[in-house]
Amino acid sequence: MFRAMTLPVSEQRTVVEIFVEGRRVVAREGETLAAALLNSDVVPFRYTPVSGKPRAPLCLMGVCFDCLVEVDGAQNVQSCMVRVEAGMQVKIPRGARRAGDVK
Repeated sequence: MFRAMTLPVSEQRTVVEIFVEGRRVVAREGETLAAALLNSDVVPFRYTPVSGKPRAPLCLMGVCFDCLVEVDGAQNVQSCMVRVEAGMQVKIPRGARRAGDVK
């Protein structure tokens, strides 16, 4: 479904590890988190609060809010607007946001 472009070695970004639901995922530092997750076959990104339906990125430019994930404890983060950093802890939201867990 999604494949990253192959760049010359001199233009490739550093490979880093992030963790999605505790699973090690390899990504390129500086790419968007949404791209890294798609490239690693992490789909869906979240489940809706009311119906529990799975959702995945639609626009990849911060308009649709379908790519919301939890990053390092911060809820409702648009993964298409965040750059990958080594060691990120990503969780897939299931249902409504937890009250009192505001960062």
